[in-house]
Amino acid sequence: MKFNISYPATGCQKLFEIVDDHKVRIFFDKRMGSEVQADMLGDDWKGYIFKITGGNDKQGFPMKQGVLTNGRVRLLLSNDHSCFRTRRDGERRRKSVRGCIVDGNLSVLSLVIVRKGAKDIPGLTDTNIPRRLGPKRANNIRKL
Repeated sequence: MKFNISYPATGCQKLFEIVDDHKVRIFFDKRMGSEVQADMLGDDWKGYIFKITGGNDKQGFPMKQGVLTNGRVRLLLSNDHSCFRTRRDGERRRKSVRGCIVDGNLSVLSLVIVRKGAKDIPGLTDTNIPRRLGPKRANNIRKL
């Protein structure tokens, strides 16, 4: 399974592939938005905590928050839903989406680092990418 891991503090993201199913099993039966400790992935990940933000299955169907299943369902989606963009006003369409529970049929799982561990991960936590655009509001500029 591939893991698309992002670290918002540095603005970096990196794709990792872990082929050992025993290590990946800690993510199974967890929902989107839940936090998972990454100690089982190896010694490099000791102390890290991930938040599951989404993923795609092996056929490319995206995970959708709020669909409480680990399989694929066909939902009638409109403009205010994720996973669908309308072309006309009032358009609705039945689309296949994946449930929000992680299982072994996913090919990519998107994760965000909530808490950093002791070791740095090369290319993810050791480099810092500057933000291209600043905030538009004056209040947000003051917060920086």
